[in-house]
Formats: sequence, C-alpha cells, structure tokens
Amino acid sequence: MAEDSAPPVEQMALASLNDCVSKAEFSDRVLIRTILSRADGGAGLAGQTVKVGGWVKTGREHGKSSFAFLELNDGSCPANLQVIVDAHVAPLVQLVPTGTCVHVEGFLKLPHETAKQRVELKVEKVHHVGPVDPAKYPLPKTRLTLEFLRDIVHFRPRTNTISAVARIRNALAYATHTFFQKHSFLYIHTPIVTTSDCEGAGEMFQVTTLISDAEKVEMEIIKNPPPSEADIEAAKALVKEKGEAVAQLKSAKAGKSEITASVAELNKAKENLSRLEERSKLKPGIPQKDGKIDYSQDFFARQAFLTVSGQLQVETYACAVSSVYTFGPTFRAEHSHTSRHLAEFWMVEPEIAFADLKDDMNCAEAYVKFLCQWLLDNCLDDMEFMAKNFDKGCIDRLRMVASTPFERISYTEAIKLLEEAVKKDKKFENKVEWGIDLASEHERYLTEVLFKKPVIVHDYPKGIKAFYMRLNDDMKTVAAMDVLVPKVGELIGGSQREERYEIIEKRILEMGLPLEPYEWYLDLRRYGTVKHCGFGLGFERMILFATGIDNIRDVIPFPRYPGRADL
Repeated sequence: MAEDSAPPVEQMALASLNDCVSKAEFSDRVLIRTILSRADGGAGLAGQTVKVGGWVKTGREHGKSSFAFLELNDGSCPANLQVIVDAHVAPLVQLVPTGTCVHVEGFLKLPHETAKQRVELKVEKVHHVGPVDPAKYPLPKTRLTLEFLRDIVHFRPRTNTISAVARIRNALAYATHTFFQKHSFLYIHTPIVTTSDCEGAGEMFQVTTLISDAEKVEMEIIKNPPPSEADIEAAKALVKEKGEAVAQLKSAKAGKSEITASVAELNKAKENLSRLEERSKLKPGIPQKDGKIDYSQDFFARQAFLTVSGQLQVETYACAVSSVYTFGPTFRAEHSHTSRHLAEFWMVEPEIAFADLKDDMNCAEAYVKFLCQWLLDNCLDDMEFMAKNFDKGCIDRLRMVASTPFERISYTEAIKLLEEAVKKDKKFENKVEWGIDLASEHERYLTEVLFKKPVIVHDYPKGIKAFYMRLNDDMKTVAAMDVLVPKVGELIGGSQREERYEIIEKRILEMGLPLEPYEWYLDLRRYGTVKHCGFGLGFERMILFATGIDNIRDVIPFPRYPGRADL
C-alpha cells in the first residue's frame, strides 16, 4: 500500500518546530479537539506520536483489505479524526463497524494534498477494541430522525446532533455560572422536595411513601396475620399473672435473684403484649383521618412535592446575603405532549436584593446577551453544525441578540400593538384583549415580526400572575416582566417581589391558597423586609433558541414527559 509505516523526515522536522500536543490530564490519550481545533487544523503537529480514543463513525477497508480508514470521534468536538490502520496491526474486520470503540497509538501525518482533513493518524499499536455487531447495533450510518433517537436514549449521545447539543448545553451552563459569579452572586442549592407551590397551579408531582408503606403492610398481613382479640386478651392475662407473681414474691420477702427473674418474665410478657397491640393496629390501604388521607403518617409528616421552582426558597438567601441564584431541575405534572413541554426541566433563577423591576430587566438582558456571545466565542464549531443541519439563521440570531438593545414595552402597549395587527387582518388563534395571558403566537409576532429583536414586556395584569409579584400603584397590574425572543417566544419570566406584608398576605388569600405553608415566606416580610426582584430562565428553552432545534425533548439528556421516563 502507499502509506509509509514511519513518519517522513520532513514531517518530523515540522513537528520539532511546533508545540507538542497536550495530553488529557486524567486519561491516557489526547483529546481529538486538542488536535483538530488548532488554527492549522492539526497540520503543525505532524510527526508527533499520540494516543487517541473514541468511537468509529464510519470505517472502510481499502487496498484489498490491506488497510482501513476510520473516522474517529471522542465527543470533544464535532469533527472526526481520520485514522489509518494497516491489516498487520490489528484485524480490520473488528475495527471498521460503526460504533466500535478503539484506543490507538500512532503518529500524526499530513494527508494527501486533495484530502479535506489537514492531519491524520497512522496507527502503530491498538490498545483496546470495544467491538460491535453491525447486524444488531441500533445506530446505523444512515441519517436517523430525532424522534427515532428518543427510543434509544442511551445511545443517542453517540450521534452528531445530540453530542453537539450536549456541548452547547455544557457551554451555556458554564456561561451561566461565569456570568453570575462575575457579578458576585452566590450559588444556592435549593431543595428538590418542597411543601410549597411556587406557581399556585397545583400541577405538582407528589412525593410520598404512603403507597409503598401500604403495600408493605398488606404483604406483612398476608405473611403474618394480625393477632385476634383472643390473642390480645390472653397476652393481657399473662401480664396480669406475671405481675401478681412479682407482687407475691415481694410480699413474701423472697430473695433478690428470685424477684429479679420474676420481673424479667413480667417485662417479657409486657413486650409481647405491646407487639401484639401494635400489630393489631395494622390496617390495609392508605391511612385516613376524617375521610381524608392522613399525611401525618407520611415520610415528611405532611404533603410534599417535587419543586416547580426554587424561587421561594432562594429568596430566603436573597433577604440575607443579597445577590443569589439557583440552577437546578424543576418538575411539572402537566399532561402536555407539545414540543415545548417537559415534566422535568432545568431553571436558572437569580434573586437580587435592593433592586426593582428595572434592575431585574437590566440583569435579564445582560445575562441573555452574555450567553449568546459565549456560544459565539466558545462553541462556534457546534453552532456551525446546527446552522448547517437545523437552522441556517441560528448564528445570525445569536449575533443579533448579543449586540442589539432589547425593546421594552408595557403589557398594555403590547395588547394595543396586537389589536392593531388584528385590525390589519392579522389572524391569531387566540383572542387578543386586555387581561389575557399572551400566547406563544402573540409573543413571537412581537419579537419576530413587529420588532425583529428581543422584547421585554412588563407590568402585566395581576389576575394572570403569581401572588408574590409586587402590586403596582394602579392596583390592576403587577411589576412583572417577560423576555421574549425569536424562535421560542418567552425565554424569561420575572418580577419585582411583593415586600409589603399586608399586601402579599391578601394576595395569597385572593389566589385561594392556604396561609400556613407560606408562613415562613411571610416571615421574610414581617422581619427585615427588603425590596428585591428576580427571574427564571428555562434552560432548555435557551438551548432551543440557540440551536434552532424544534422539540424540547431533544435538548435535554434524559427527557421526561407523559408516558416516558427512560433510564
């Protein structure tokens, strides 16, 4: 074959003039990104010996099966490293199937002048092969739909699209922490299990051990039936008998050892009676009291849920250490099958003390711009993949948002603009009138058609917003704001929080919520209340906006939605 087994002298000389390739710190290999992300595409590393590991994207034998080309990817970047393996180094039939894992060692060399890649690896030693049966491997080389990949969620990270989404998601998470740490926010871990409903919507997953406890009781009753009344009466009689025996011995001034032995028998009889009485209380089914489920018997001795937001809890820290944020999973038991809804999703929720609605809008705008610029600066290769395969305008959209001042209009102004559009024969599926919650079609019309840039709508009707949002002087609206962006509509929802005790107490009651679970929240207003604000960014929505992917189930590693919770 034409491939030489040793690096040419001129390539060795070229390598000596360039920096040595950096090895991964905690792995016996060089990341493919380290080679291919260089300005010269890795050409300047020609002649260097490296170890790389990854999974074969495509493999093909050449020269009457005397050597093979492998396209190798390790997930560190979207690009593949071309690897050349001679038949005398390893059995080629084991290496070429798509999905095969290999860890190989060899030297980097310049490819033929007509090749697309700038560098390739000539393998001298194969350290590991994780073989694949091509007939059974569920990821063939053909293009697969994202819908199909949801059925093999454990393999989909090996695809170009999902691995690119993973890197973009990672970059946005890193950028989130960078932004808030740069502005002196403290990262607070809020609880997953909560007894408060932040949204007041009631669509929450309940956390309970009552069902499993009831199943255990039923199994126990079948295996070891509870004692009868006769058994308990007999046990009581025995306790009485043993008690009288002890009394007689003491009356007769018997010896200490004899009395001690009799007392031991009495105690044993009492313990047996106690066990029988406890077992007699076992009842099948979930415990009830006054015709309702008795949650005092539950694990937390009260109703508990998976959180829909960390906002209420993180406010306790904002009212003590000023600027804070939480970034974690949230849950919504909403039976929705749309492309915009998940049962488990991630939220970024900052809270700022001594700040009002204007400060809130300023922070939200700066944060979104920072995220967009971060992707342009640090993830451009993956964004180029998205632009090529999903949304041609995604990079231009990021550039526009990163560099354009956001439009700011009141809710009332937004309704007037939408009503004017309707008068000009614009058709909306949802009716436009003051007091409605803006639908996605309204939001996207404002940001994509009318202003052609991000829009912040503020001061919404109090009837469509949560109890904790600050009531404005007009008594009809609250100091709330939503950040609307092209492609997804609402990206951020936030508000200035109601810091006045009497007003927030009244708002809770108006919403039909009980005061008791929110007493701790009211305490923040009773003692040392402070003006503060915050917002929540749906992390997956940010990824949808950035990538141009249509379905939210494809931008989270393990999507949970009605009927599906794989792995």
